[in-house]
Amino acid sequence: MYLYHFGFREFPFGLTPDTDYFCALPAHVDAMNTLLVALATGEGFVKVVGEVGTGKTLLCRRLLDKLEASHHCAFIPNPYLSAEALRFQLASELGLRVARDTEQGRLTNMIERRLIKLRGEGKPVVLIVDEAQALPDETLEALRLFTNLETEKRKLMQVVLFGQPELDARLAQPHLRQLRQRITFSCHLRPLSRAELKAYVHHRLSAARANPAHPVPVTLSWAAWRVLHAYSRGIPRLINILMHKALIILFGERRYQIKRRHIRLAALDTDDIHLSWLAGMWRRI
Repeated sequence: MYLYHFGFREFPFGLTPDTDYFCALPAHVDAMNTLLVALATGEGFVKVVGEVGTGKTLLCRRLLDKLEASHHCAFIPNPYLSAEALRFQLASELGLRVARDTEQGRLTNMIERRLIKLRGEGKPVVLIVDEAQALPDETLEALRLFTNLETEKRKLMQVVLFGQPELDARLAQPHLRQLRQRITFSCHLRPLSRAELKAYVHHRLSAARANPAHPVPVTLSWAAWRVLHAYSRGIPRLINILMHKALIILFGERRYQIKRRHIRLAALDTDDIHLSWLAGMWRRI
């Protein structure tokens, strides 16, 4: 499409969480540092909350990469599981081969023995759950009970929950107060400021260059930066969508500078923006 025109080796604003495009912005760096400190100190539960599209899954993948050498990581990307299904999924992630008709009490004992073995091998176990706001109550309780397993000094398994703001609302319920009290570290991923948005866009444009020695030919006018931040609300996923569509328009015109009208056209073609509160501000942006 526009790769050759702009000198890119791949699309710079893809929606898949590619860790090669991780941008070390303050909110994400702070969250990563908090996660690493919490896991190093052996805390049972850690929570990362952010609005849709703020980069939770990318941060999750980045954390998995960092822990790969020192920890045994179990990853559950789709948490809409019953407590029983969670136990089977966890057993699989821990390398256990279990018959589907295994009794739940026996399965729990097998998981506990496996956790003890991994701890003895110097491989702490971290369970990472993405989209944790979708966990049923019984499954959250099953997770809490697993974090009761511990030696005299450390938990046998630590849990990191990544979720949307609805996760906080779920955990505020009185019947989940026991789990809520186990969460010792929490991080919040906020939308990007305008300065952070600029750094984010420049980072992705540079990372996608086919020849790192060549400068990126794409520029944005002052007005384009302003409306990009306004329409995207600083949410990385929306930034990616708008920039990708603006580059398509720019390629069609055989130009290299993104202007205000390119971002406006991209926004009009994006449902989340067109139907949002910003839709009533078209004339003011």
